Amino acid sequence: MSSGPKSRPQVLVVGCSAGGLSALHQLLGGLHAPLPVPMVVVCHSGSEDMRTFCELLQSRSGLPVQEAEERQLPAPGVVYVAPAGYHLLIERDGRFALSVDPRVAFSRPSIDVLFESAAEVWRDRVLALLLTGANADGAEGSLRVRQCGGTLIVQDPDTAQVPMMPAAARERAGADHCLPLSEISPLLETLCS
Repeated sequence: MSSGPKSRPQVLVVGCSAGGLSALHQLLGGLHAPLPVPMVVVCHSGSEDMRTFCELLQSRSGLPVQEAEERQLPAPGVVYVAPAGYHLLIERDGRFALSVDPRVAFSRPSIDVLFESAAEVWRDRVLALLLTGANADGAEGSLRVRQCGGTLIVQDPDTAQVPMMPAAARERAGADHCLPLSEISPLLETLCS
């Protein structure tokens, strides 16, 4: 287990699927203040409209939560959620790009796509978090994050509502930190400070 990122993170990318809304509520609720980096989330919600999802997250956390938009430059302290039906990527200039390219790991938006693009842009300054979920999306992206020198946090599969996603990521990429959900918010605050 590493001691943390080589450099202060510039972004936190988060992936989750089944059980993700509940996990994100707990994660955001456990933060004492907004993080000094943008938080970019891909959640397989099954919903065609992520506005309600964003409203639910914001109501529980008090943090600004919004759908990511094309060419938007993410701001610190804001939670951005991938819109339904679009891959969310980070471009070289740090802005968001939306894509309707084919599904990856049966998913669009795909966690792999977000993690891989963030890793290519921010290298060792990307902090990635994989939470509960029912498929292997995020495993390849997690590997890319670590190959680029970024830091990977994986929810302990034994504590996940659905363990398949964090287990697949840990098996494929290992993890810098593997913790129960209740311990992740304090770790994020430490790593981002």
